[in-house]
Amino acid sequence: MREIVLDTETTGFEPESGDRIVEIGCVELYNHMPTGNTYHQYINPERSMPQGAFEVHGLGDDFLRDKPVFAKVGQAFLDFIGDARLIIHNASFDMKFLNAELKWMGLPTLPMSQALDTLAIARKKFPGSPASLDALCRRFGIDNSNRTLHGALLDSEILAEVYLELIGGRQPDFGLGAVPQEKRSEAQVSSDWRPVPRPAPLPPRITDEEAAAHKAFVEAMGDGALWSK
Repeated sequence: MREIVLDTETTGFEPESGDRIVEIGCVELYNHMPTGNTYHQYINPERSMPQGAFEVHGLGDDFLRDKPVFAKVGQAFLDFIGDARLIIHNASFDMKFLNAELKWMGLPTLPMSQALDTLAIARKKFPGSPASLDALCRRFGIDNSNRTLHGALLDSEILAEVYLELIGGRQPDFGLGAVPQEKRSEAQVSSDWRPVPRPAPLPPRITDEEAAAHKAFVEAMGDGALWSK
């Protein structure tokens, strides 16, 4: 099962009011395990950055001026995510912006059914408790000390850890759902476990008397006995 943990940074809250995406970050999971594949793109919003948004993510006009516009990277983004399930914290916000950008460039929009909202999962699992990404990091003991500002790729990497904790830990399938060889990191491949033959066979569990009784029973059945063939 392929999943994409996704986050965006924007110029504000409403694409219909002229706000745009300025950064997309994605982390690929396969059977709930990170593969090491990521997608990261800064985007020129073709408008000035409001001060309030700049204070959130630190992406200003000078930095974004030479970055590609969404119309130049939208297809590459769709190619990366494919039909994978999208893991997003507050999914309605990011999906709203992604679909607005895709619609403006004439590309297919993403169905909400493709997204899984970790904010909704957290609120259901811990009702009445804070459910922000920082609060969930504190709950699960996840190090987010590098998160001084919001950043799409960093937040996706942190969210991937939070998501795995929300669904029951890093290996909810106990490793039975193996990552394909071509998607494994060197550490994963080198740490693969393989069973080895026993140095000595296990002792039989039947007694000598039980074995003798079984032999006599088979012999009494004559040549037609299955055990004699």
